[in-house]
Amino acid sequence: MKKPIVTFLLGAALLAGCGSAGQPAATTKPTADAAKETGAVAWSQCADLTGADGRPTTPASGVECGKIPVPLDHAKPGGEKIDLALIRVKATGDRLGSLVFNFGGPGASGVDTLALASRMFASLGGRYDLVSFDPRGVERSSGVKCGGEVEKLLEAETDADGDRLAKEFATACEQDSGKILPYVGTVSAAKDLDLLRAALGDERLNYFGMSYGTHLGAVYATHFPKNVGRFVLDGALDPTVTWEERAVTQATGFDRAFEAFAKDCVAQSCELGADAAAVEKSVTELLDGLKDQPLKVGDRELTYGLGQLGVIAPLYAKATWPLLEQAAAAAIKGNGTTLLTLADSYTGRKADGTYSTAMTSLQAINCADTAERPTAAETAEINARIEKIFPILSVEGSSGVCAHWPVPGDDTAKRIDATGSAPIMVIGGKGDPATPYQWATTLTEQLKTGVLVTYEGEGHGAYLSGSGCVLKAVDAYLLKGAVPAAGTSCPA
Repeated sequence: MKKPIVTFLLGAALLAGCGSAGQPAATTKPTADAAKETGAVAWSQCADLTGADGRPTTPASGVECGKIPVPLDHAKPGGEKIDLALIRVKATGDRLGSLVFNFGGPGASGVDTLALASRMFASLGGRYDLVSFDPRGVERSSGVKCGGEVEKLLEAETDADGDRLAKEFATACEQDSGKILPYVGTVSAAKDLDLLRAALGDERLNYFGMSYGTHLGAVYATHFPKNVGRFVLDGALDPTVTWEERAVTQATGFDRAFEAFAKDCVAQSCELGADAAAVEKSVTELLDGLKDQPLKVGDRELTYGLGQLGVIAPLYAKATWPLLEQAAAAAIKGNGTTLLTLADSYTGRKADGTYSTAMTSLQAINCADTAERPTAAETAEINARIEKIFPILSVEGSSGVCAHWPVPGDDTAKRIDATGSAPIMVIGGKGDPATPYQWATTLTEQLKTGVLVTYEGEGHGAYLSGSGCVLKAVDAYLLKGAVPAAGTSCPA
Protein backbone atom coordinates (compact mmCIF):
# COMPACT_ATOMS: atom_id res chain seq x y z
CA MET A 1 0.00 0.00 0.00
CA LYS A 2 1.64 3.27 -1.09
CA LYS A 3 0.87 6.80 0.01
CA PRO A 4 2.94 9.98 0.12
CA ILE A 5 4.62 10.60 3.46
CA VAL A 6 5.31 14.33 3.57
CA THR A 7 2.50 16.88 3.41
CA PHE A 8 3.28 19.41 0.66
CA LEU A 9 0.88 22.19 1.68
CA LEU A 10 -0.52 23.84 -1.40
CA GLY A 11 0.44 27.31 -1.79
CA ALA A 12 3.67 26.18 -5.08
CA ALA A 13 -2.16 30.57 -11.91
CA LEU A 14 -14.01 42.17 -15.68
CA LEU A 15 -16.27 44.92 -16.35
CA ALA A 16 -14.88 47.12 -13.62
CA GLY A 17 -15.43 50.67 -12.59
CA CYS A 18 -12.08 52.46 -12.79
CA GLY A 19 -11.00 55.64 -11.13
CA SER A 20 -9.23 58.30 -13.14
CA ALA A 21 -6.23 58.87 -10.89
CA GLY A 22 -3.28 56.59 -11.56
CA GLN A 23 0.40 55.97 -10.93
CA PRO A 24 2.72 56.75 -13.85
CA ALA A 25 4.60 53.80 -15.28
CA ALA A 26 8.26 53.56 -14.33
CA THR A 27 10.35 54.81 -17.22
CA THR A 28 13.11 56.88 -15.64
CA LYS A 29 16.54 55.79 -14.47
CA PRO A 30 17.08 53.89 -11.20
CA THR A 31 18.81 55.27 -8.16
CA ALA A 32 22.58 55.23 -8.50
CA ASP A 33 23.31 52.96 -5.53
CA ALA A 34 21.04 50.11 -6.66
CA ALA A 35 22.11 50.38 -10.29
CA LYS A 36 25.78 50.33 -9.30
CA GLU A 37 25.34 47.02 -7.46
CA THR A 38 24.24 44.96 -10.47
CA GLY A 39 24.96 46.91 -13.63
CA ALA A 40 22.72 46.63 -16.68
CA VAL A 41 21.48 43.27 -17.92
CA ALA A 42 23.39 41.73 -20.83
CA TRP A 43 20.60 40.07 -22.82
CA SER A 44 21.30 37.22 -25.23
CA GLN A 45 19.64 34.19 -26.82
CA CYS A 46 18.07 31.74 -24.36
CA ALA A 47 19.83 28.37 -24.25
CA ASP A 48 18.17 26.11 -21.67
CA LEU A 49 14.39 26.61 -21.64
CA THR A 50 12.08 23.76 -20.66
CA GLY A 51 8.62 23.25 -22.16
CA ALA A 52 5.38 22.20 -20.48
CA ASP A 53 6.19 18.55 -21.25
CA GLY A 54 9.52 18.80 -19.45
CA ARG A 55 11.53 18.70 -22.66
CA PRO A 56 13.97 21.33 -23.97
CA THR A 57 12.27 23.98 -26.07
CA THR A 58 13.29 26.77 -28.43
CA PRO A 59 12.12 30.28 -27.50
CA ALA A 60 9.90 32.33 -29.76
CA SER A 61 11.12 35.41 -31.58
CA GLY A 62 11.86 38.37 -29.32
CA VAL A 63 12.61 36.25 -26.24
CA GLU A 64 15.96 36.91 -24.55
CA CYS A 65 17.67 35.66 -21.41
CA GLY A 66 20.18 37.22 -19.06
CA LYS A 67 21.37 37.33 -15.48
CA ILE A 68 22.40 39.76 -12.79
CA PRO A 69 24.65 39.23 -9.75
CA VAL A 70 22.99 39.67 -6.36
CA PRO A 71 24.51 39.30 -2.88
CA LEU A 72 24.21 35.84 -1.39
CA ASP A 73 23.73 37.64 1.93
CA HIS A 74 22.09 41.06 1.58
CA ALA A 75 23.65 42.05 4.91
CA LYS A 76 27.01 41.82 3.11
CA PRO A 77 26.43 43.58 -0.23
CA GLY A 78 30.13 43.49 -1.05
CA GLY A 79 30.46 39.77 -0.31
CA GLU A 80 29.81 36.62 -2.31
CA LYS A 81 27.38 36.89 -5.22
CA ILE A 82 24.96 34.50 -6.88
CA ASP A 83 23.39 34.92 -10.30
CA LEU A 84 19.70 35.64 -10.77
CA ALA A 85 18.42 34.15 -14.06
CA LEU A 86 16.17 36.43 -16.13
CA ILE A 87 14.01 36.33 -19.24
CA ARG A 88 12.59 39.18 -21.33
CA VAL A 89 10.04 39.47 -24.13
CA LYS A 90 10.63 42.86 -25.69
CA ALA A 91 7.73 45.28 -26.12
CA THR A 92 6.26 45.28 -29.60
CA GLY A 93 5.00 48.87 -29.49
CA ASP A 94 5.55 52.20 -27.76
CA ARG A 95 7.36 51.08 -24.59
CA LEU A 96 6.21 52.19 -21.12
CA GLY A 97 8.92 50.26 -19.30
CA SER A 98 9.30 46.76 -17.89
CA LEU A 99 6.58 44.63 -16.28
CA VAL A 100 8.06 41.98 -13.98
CA PHE A 101 6.14 38.74 -13.32
CA ASN A 102 6.23 36.17 -10.56
CA PHE A 103 3.90 33.29 -11.43
CA GLY A 104 3.77 31.64 -8.02
CA GLY A 105 5.04 28.63 -6.17
CA PRO A 106 7.06 29.44 -4.24
CA GLY A 107 9.44 27.50 -6.42
CA ALA A 108 8.08 28.04 -9.93
CA SER A 109 10.54 29.02 -12.64
CA GLY A 110 9.61 32.42 -14.01
CA VAL A 111 12.06 31.92 -16.87
CA ASP A 112 10.36 28.78 -18.18
CA THR A 113 6.85 30.03 -17.44
CA LEU A 114 7.13 33.36 -19.24
CA ALA A 115 8.67 31.63 -22.25
CA LEU A 116 5.52 29.49 -22.46
CA ALA A 117 2.91 32.05 -21.39
CA SER A 118 4.00 35.34 -22.93
CA ARG A 119 1.29 35.22 -25.62
CA MET A 120 -1.35 35.20 -22.89
CA PHE A 121 -0.15 38.68 -21.95
CA ALA A 122 -0.05 40.05 -25.50
CA SER A 123 -2.20 43.08 -24.62
CA LEU A 124 0.44 44.09 -22.06
CA GLY A 125 3.40 43.10 -24.23
CA GLY A 126 2.59 45.84 -26.71
CA ARG A 127 3.65 48.50 -24.21
CA TYR A 128 5.89 46.65 -21.75
CA ASP A 129 8.97 44.52 -21.89
CA LEU A 130 7.61 41.40 -20.17
CA VAL A 131 10.23 40.20 -17.68
CA SER A 132 10.44 37.30 -15.27
CA PHE A 133 13.11 35.49 -13.28
CA ASP A 134 13.95 32.42 -11.26
CA PRO A 135 13.95 33.70 -7.66
CA ARG A 136 16.94 32.79 -5.49
CA GLY A 137 16.80 29.10 -4.62
CA VAL A 138 14.82 28.26 -7.76
CA GLU A 139 16.14 26.41 -10.82
CA ARG A 140 18.89 28.46 -12.53
CA SER A 141 19.24 30.85 -9.57
CA SER A 142 21.07 28.47 -7.23
CA GLY A 143 18.05 26.17 -7.16
CA VAL A 144 17.65 24.07 -4.01
CA LYS A 145 18.45 20.43 -4.69
CA CYS A 146 17.87 17.53 -2.31
CA GLY A 147 19.23 14.44 -4.01
CA GLY A 148 16.47 12.09 -5.14
CA GLU A 149 14.35 12.70 -2.06
CA VAL A 150 11.26 14.07 -3.84
CA GLU A 151 10.71 10.85 -5.75
CA LYS A 152 11.51 8.83 -2.63
CA LEU A 153 8.86 10.68 -0.63
CA LEU A 154 6.23 10.36 -3.34
CA GLU A 155 6.73 6.60 -3.50
CA ALA A 156 7.14 5.88 0.22
CA GLU A 157 5.18 3.04 1.80
CA THR A 158 2.45 3.77 4.35
CA ASP A 159 4.28 1.93 7.09
CA ALA A 160 7.46 3.93 6.55
CA ASP A 161 8.63 6.22 9.34
CA GLY A 162 7.38 9.59 8.05
CA ASP A 163 9.34 11.63 10.57
CA ARG A 164 12.56 9.80 9.64
CA LEU A 165 11.96 10.41 5.93
CA ALA A 166 11.27 14.09 6.56
CA LYS A 167 14.56 14.32 8.45
CA GLU A 168 16.40 12.55 5.62
CA PHE A 169 14.86 14.99 3.14
CA ALA A 170 16.08 17.99 5.16
CA THR A 171 19.53 16.45 5.54
CA ALA A 172 19.79 15.84 1.78
CA CYS A 173 18.83 19.46 1.12
CA GLU A 174 21.55 20.65 3.46
CA GLN A 175 24.13 18.39 1.84
CA ASP A 176 23.26 19.48 -1.71
CA SER A 177 22.32 23.16 -1.12
CA GLY A 178 23.64 24.14 2.28
CA LYS A 179 25.19 27.37 0.99
CA ILE A 180 21.93 28.83 -0.31
CA LEU A 181 19.50 27.57 2.36
CA PRO A 182 20.16 30.31 4.95
CA TYR A 183 19.55 32.98 2.31
CA VAL A 184 16.41 31.88 0.48
CA GLY A 185 13.06 33.34 1.52
CA THR A 186 10.71 36.06 0.43
CA VAL A 187 12.42 39.01 2.12
CA SER A 188 15.71 38.24 0.37
CA ALA A 189 13.83 37.70 -2.92
CA ALA A 190 12.16 41.11 -2.50
CA LYS A 191 15.58 42.73 -2.11
CA ASP A 192 16.69 40.93 -5.26
CA LEU A 193 13.60 42.29 -6.99
CA ASP A 194 14.66 45.84 -6.21
CA LEU A 195 18.09 45.18 -7.68
CA LEU A 196 16.37 43.78 -10.76
CA ARG A 197 14.28 46.94 -11.01
CA ALA A 198 17.44 49.00 -11.00
CA ALA A 199 19.19 46.78 -13.54
CA LEU A 200 16.20 47.13 -15.88
CA GLY A 201 16.56 50.91 -15.72
CA ASP A 202 13.26 51.66 -13.97
CA GLU A 203 12.80 54.16 -11.16
CA ARG A 204 9.71 52.28 -9.97
CA LEU A 205 8.82 48.62 -10.30
CA ASN A 206 5.83 47.60 -12.39
CA TYR A 207 4.84 44.15 -11.19
CA PHE A 208 2.34 41.35 -11.80
CA GLY A 209 2.31 38.69 -9.08
CA MET A 210 0.16 35.57 -9.08
CA SER A 211 -0.49 33.25 -6.12
CA TYR A 212 2.77 33.21 -4.09
CA GLY A 213 3.83 36.09 -6.34
CA THR A 214 1.28 38.22 -4.45
CA HIS A 215 3.20 37.54 -1.23
CA LEU A 216 6.49 38.51 -2.86
CA GLY A 217 4.89 41.68 -4.21
CA ALA A 218 3.40 42.57 -0.83
CA VAL A 219 6.76 42.09 0.89
CA TYR A 220 8.46 44.22 -1.77
CA ALA A 221 5.90 46.98 -1.28
CA THR A 222 6.46 46.78 2.49
CA HIS A 223 10.23 47.20 2.18
CA PHE A 224 10.30 49.54 -0.83
CA PRO A 225 6.99 51.46 -0.82
CA LYS A 226 8.38 54.46 -2.69
CA ASN A 227 9.59 52.19 -5.50
CA VAL A 228 6.15 50.71 -6.19
CA GLY A 229 4.85 51.49 -9.67
CA ARG A 230 1.80 49.72 -11.06
CA PHE A 231 1.25 46.56 -9.01
CA VAL A 232 -1.26 43.75 -9.66
CA LEU A 233 -1.57 40.92 -7.10
CA ASP A 234 -3.84 38.17 -8.49
CA GLY A 235 -4.88 35.16 -6.40
CA ALA A 236 -3.80 36.77 -3.16
CA LEU A 237 -2.05 34.92 -0.34
CA ASP A 238 -2.41 36.07 3.27
CA PRO A 239 1.08 35.50 4.73
CA THR A 240 -0.07 35.94 8.32
CA VAL A 241 -2.05 32.68 8.50
CA THR A 242 -0.55 29.75 10.38
CA TRP A 243 0.34 26.40 8.80
CA GLU A 244 -2.87 24.93 10.17
CA GLU A 245 -5.05 27.83 9.04
CA ARG A 246 -3.56 27.66 5.57
CA ALA A 247 -4.05 23.92 5.26
CA VAL A 248 -7.64 23.96 6.53
CA THR A 249 -8.63 26.98 4.44
CA GLN A 250 -7.18 25.43 1.29
CA ALA A 251 -8.85 22.10 2.00
CA THR A 252 -12.16 23.96 2.19
CA GLY A 253 -11.35 25.75 -1.06
CA PHE A 254 -10.49 22.56 -2.92
CA ASP A 255 -13.58 20.84 -1.54
CA ARG A 256 -15.72 23.62 -3.00
CA ALA A 257 -13.78 23.50 -6.27
CA PHE A 258 -14.32 19.75 -6.58
CA GLU A 259 -18.04 20.15 -5.89
CA ALA A 260 -18.24 22.85 -8.57
CA PHE A 261 -16.32 20.61 -10.98
CA ALA A 262 -18.67 17.69 -10.28
CA LYS A 263 -21.79 19.78 -10.89
CA ASP A 264 -20.33 21.22 -14.09
CA CYS A 265 -19.28 17.75 -15.24
CA VAL A 266 -22.82 16.42 -14.73
CA ALA A 267 -24.23 19.36 -16.68
CA GLN A 268 -21.97 18.32 -19.59
CA SER A 269 -23.01 14.62 -19.55
CA CYS A 270 -20.28 13.40 -17.22
CA GLU A 271 -18.54 10.05 -17.69
CA LEU A 272 -17.95 9.85 -13.96
CA GLY A 273 -21.55 9.82 -12.74
CA ALA A 274 -25.13 11.00 -13.14
CA ASP A 275 -24.98 13.46 -10.24
CA ALA A 276 -22.34 15.26 -8.16
CA ALA A 277 -22.37 12.62 -5.43
CA ALA A 278 -21.75 9.87 -7.98
CA VAL A 279 -18.85 11.82 -9.48
CA GLU A 280 -17.21 12.19 -6.07
CA LYS A 281 -17.77 8.50 -5.34
CA SER A 282 -16.16 7.50 -8.66
CA VAL A 283 -13.04 9.56 -8.01
CA THR A 284 -12.78 8.48 -4.37
CA GLU A 285 -13.13 4.79 -5.30
CA LEU A 286 -10.51 5.24 -8.03
CA LEU A 287 -8.01 6.65 -5.54
CA ASP A 288 -8.85 4.08 -2.88
CA GLY A 289 -8.22 1.34 -5.42
CA LEU A 290 -4.76 2.72 -6.09
CA LYS A 291 -3.79 2.19 -2.46
CA ASP A 292 -3.58 -1.56 -2.93
CA GLN A 293 -3.31 -1.81 -6.71
CA PRO A 294 -1.35 0.99 -8.44
CA LEU A 295 -1.84 1.27 -12.20
CA LYS A 296 1.08 0.38 -14.45
CA VAL A 297 2.00 3.21 -16.82
CA GLY A 298 4.91 2.01 -18.93
CA ASP A 299 7.75 1.29 -16.53
CA ARG A 300 6.16 3.45 -13.83
CA GLU A 301 3.17 3.18 -11.49
CA LEU A 302 0.29 5.53 -10.80
CA THR A 303 0.19 5.25 -7.02
CA TYR A 304 -2.39 6.62 -4.61
CA GLY A 305 -0.26 9.69 -3.83
CA LEU A 306 0.38 10.51 -7.49
CA GLY A 307 -3.30 9.93 -8.20
CA GLN A 308 -4.16 12.49 -5.53
CA LEU A 309 -1.91 15.06 -7.17
CA GLY A 310 -3.34 14.22 -10.61
CA VAL A 311 -6.84 14.99 -9.32
CA ILE A 312 -5.85 18.16 -7.47
CA ALA A 313 -3.82 19.77 -10.29
CA PRO A 314 -6.72 20.38 -12.75
CA LEU A 315 -8.91 21.81 -9.97
CA TYR A 316 -6.82 24.99 -10.10
CA ALA A 317 -8.58 26.24 -13.24
CA LYS A 318 -12.05 25.70 -14.70
CA ALA A 319 -10.46 25.38 -18.13
CA THR A 320 -8.79 22.14 -17.04
CA TRP A 321 -11.87 20.53 -15.48
CA PRO A 322 -12.58 18.54 -18.67
CA LEU A 323 -9.07 17.14 -18.44
CA LEU A 324 -9.81 15.89 -14.93
CA GLU A 325 -12.93 14.11 -16.19
CA GLN A 326 -11.02 12.49 -19.06
CA ALA A 327 -8.06 11.48 -16.88
CA ALA A 328 -10.19 9.99 -14.10
CA ALA A 329 -12.49 8.17 -16.54
CA ALA A 330 -9.49 6.67 -18.34
CA ALA A 331 -7.88 5.61 -15.07
CA ILE A 332 -11.08 3.91 -13.95
CA LYS A 333 -10.84 1.88 -17.17
CA GLY A 334 -7.22 1.00 -16.39
CA ASN A 335 -5.30 3.72 -18.26
CA GLY A 336 -3.50 6.00 -15.82
CA THR A 337 -1.35 7.86 -18.35
CA THR A 338 -3.12 11.23 -18.26
CA LEU A 339 -3.56 11.26 -14.49
CA LEU A 340 0.14 10.50 -14.05
CA THR A 341 1.04 13.27 -16.51
CA LEU A 342 -1.04 15.71 -14.46
CA ALA A 343 0.79 14.63 -11.31
CA ASP A 344 4.14 15.03 -13.03
CA SER A 345 3.23 18.58 -14.09
CA TYR A 346 2.48 19.36 -10.45
CA THR A 347 5.71 17.91 -9.04
CA GLY A 348 8.01 19.21 -11.78
CA ARG A 349 9.01 15.82 -13.14
CA LYS A 350 10.79 16.15 -16.48
CA ALA A 351 10.69 13.88 -19.51
CA ASP A 352 14.06 12.36 -18.58
CA GLY A 353 12.82 11.33 -15.14
CA THR A 354 14.60 14.10 -13.23
CA TYR A 355 12.77 16.79 -11.32
CA SER A 356 12.90 20.56 -11.44
CA THR A 357 13.58 22.30 -8.14
CA ALA A 358 9.89 23.27 -7.84
CA MET A 359 9.05 21.05 -4.85
CA THR A 360 12.40 21.39 -3.09
CA SER A 361 12.54 25.16 -3.58
CA LEU A 362 8.97 25.38 -2.25
CA GLN A 363 9.96 23.62 0.97
CA ALA A 364 13.06 25.76 1.45
CA ILE A 365 11.23 29.05 0.94
CA ASN A 366 8.23 28.03 3.04
CA CYS A 367 10.51 26.98 5.91
CA ALA A 368 12.46 30.25 5.63
CA ASP A 369 9.32 32.39 5.78
CA THR A 370 8.06 31.22 9.16
CA ALA A 371 9.34 30.47 12.62
CA GLU A 372 6.74 27.70 12.91
CA ARG A 373 8.11 24.18 13.06
CA PRO A 374 5.12 21.77 13.22
CA THR A 375 6.02 18.40 14.71
CA ALA A 376 4.90 15.07 13.27
CA ALA A 377 2.13 14.93 15.88
CA GLU A 378 0.93 18.43 15.05
CA THR A 379 1.01 17.69 11.32
CA ALA A 380 -1.04 14.54 11.92
CA GLU A 381 -3.65 16.61 13.77
CA ILE A 382 -3.80 19.04 10.85
CA ASN A 383 -4.23 16.14 8.44
CA ALA A 384 -7.10 14.77 10.54
CA ARG A 385 -8.91 18.10 10.09
CA ILE A 386 -8.22 18.07 6.35
CA GLU A 387 -9.56 14.53 6.02
CA LYS A 388 -12.91 15.61 7.48
CA ILE A 389 -13.15 18.50 5.01
CA PHE A 390 -11.74 17.10 1.76
CA PRO A 391 -10.35 13.55 2.03
CA ILE A 392 -8.73 13.71 -1.43
CA LEU A 393 -6.26 16.24 -0.01
CA SER A 394 -5.41 14.30 3.14
CA VAL A 395 -2.07 12.56 3.60
CA GLU A 396 -1.75 9.61 5.97
CA GLY A 397 1.54 9.09 7.77
CA SER A 398 2.45 12.73 7.20
CA SER A 399 5.28 14.64 8.83
CA GLY A 400 6.55 18.21 8.73
CA VAL A 401 9.81 18.87 6.90
CA CYS A 402 10.31 22.22 8.62
CA ALA A 403 10.56 20.46 11.99
CA HIS A 404 13.93 19.13 10.81
CA TRP A 405 15.03 22.03 8.62
CA PRO A 406 18.74 22.80 9.04
CA VAL A 407 18.31 26.58 9.24
CA PRO A 408 15.86 28.60 11.34
CA GLY A 409 13.03 30.56 9.80
CA ASP A 410 11.58 33.85 10.97
CA ASP A 411 8.32 35.77 10.59
CA THR A 412 9.65 38.88 8.88
CA ALA A 413 7.88 37.98 5.61
CA LYS A 414 4.54 37.89 7.46
CA ARG A 415 4.67 41.59 8.28
CA ILE A 416 2.89 43.55 5.55
CA ASP A 417 2.38 47.33 5.46
CA ALA A 418 2.89 49.25 2.22
CA THR A 419 1.99 52.65 3.65
CA GLY A 420 3.35 55.33 1.31
CA SER A 421 3.16 53.22 -1.85
CA ALA A 422 1.11 53.87 -4.95
CA PRO A 423 -2.28 52.04 -5.11
CA ILE A 424 -1.88 48.26 -5.37
CA MET A 425 -4.53 46.26 -7.23
CA VAL A 426 -5.47 43.06 -5.38
CA ILE A 427 -7.69 40.47 -7.09
CA GLY A 428 -9.57 37.78 -5.18
CA GLY A 429 -11.70 35.03 -6.70
CA LYS A 430 -14.81 33.73 -4.91
CA GLY A 431 -14.14 30.25 -6.36
CA ASP A 432 -10.36 30.18 -5.94
CA PRO A 433 -9.38 26.86 -4.29
CA ALA A 434 -5.70 27.55 -3.56
CA THR A 435 -5.84 31.17 -2.37
CA PRO A 436 -9.41 31.62 -1.12
CA TYR A 437 -11.17 34.95 -1.43
CA GLN A 438 -10.89 35.81 2.26
CA TRP A 439 -7.11 36.04 1.86
CA ALA A 440 -7.51 38.76 -0.77
CA THR A 441 -9.59 40.81 1.63
CA THR A 442 -7.11 40.47 4.49
CA LEU A 443 -4.07 41.16 2.29
CA THR A 444 -5.78 44.30 0.96
CA GLU A 445 -6.26 45.50 4.54
CA GLN A 446 -2.68 44.70 5.53
CA LEU A 447 -1.22 46.61 2.59
CA LYS A 448 -3.06 49.81 3.59
CA THR A 449 -2.75 50.93 -0.06
CA GLY A 450 -4.55 47.93 -1.60
CA VAL A 451 -7.60 48.23 -3.85
CA LEU A 452 -9.66 45.03 -3.97
CA VAL A 453 -11.23 43.68 -7.15
CA THR A 454 -13.57 40.72 -6.67
CA TYR A 455 -14.00 37.98 -9.28
CA GLU A 456 -17.15 35.89 -8.79
CA GLY A 457 -15.92 32.94 -10.87
CA GLU A 458 -13.97 29.73 -10.42
CA GLY A 459 -10.27 28.97 -10.59
CA HIS A 460 -6.95 30.00 -9.12
CA GLY A 461 -6.21 33.50 -10.35
CA ALA A 462 -8.56 35.68 -12.36
CA TYR A 463 -6.59 37.41 -15.14
CA LEU A 464 -6.18 34.24 -17.19
CA SER A 465 -9.66 32.91 -16.34
CA GLY A 466 -11.17 34.19 -19.58
CA SER A 467 -13.07 36.98 -17.83
CA GLY A 468 -13.22 40.02 -20.08
CA CYS A 469 -14.16 42.08 -17.06
CA VAL A 470 -10.97 41.22 -15.15
CA LEU A 471 -8.87 41.63 -18.29
CA LYS A 472 -10.30 45.09 -18.91
CA ALA A 473 -9.73 46.23 -15.33
CA VAL A 474 -6.13 44.99 -15.15
CA ASP A 475 -5.14 46.29 -18.57
CA ALA A 476 -6.70 49.70 -17.86
CA TYR A 477 -4.65 49.93 -14.68
CA LEU A 478 -1.33 48.66 -16.07
CA LEU A 479 -1.54 50.45 -19.42
CA LYS A 480 -3.30 53.68 -18.44
CA GLY A 481 -2.89 53.91 -14.67
CA ALA A 482 -6.66 53.76 -14.09
CA VAL A 483 -7.06 52.52 -10.52
CA PRO A 484 -10.19 50.36 -10.07
CA ALA A 485 -13.01 51.92 -8.09
CA ALA A 486 -13.60 50.66 -4.56
CA GLY A 487 -15.97 47.71 -4.56
CA THR A 488 -15.24 46.69 -8.14
CA SER A 489 -16.65 43.22 -8.83
CA CYS A 490 -16.61 41.03 -11.93
CA PRO A 491 -19.17 38.31 -12.67
CA ALA A 492 -18.21 34.73 -13.43
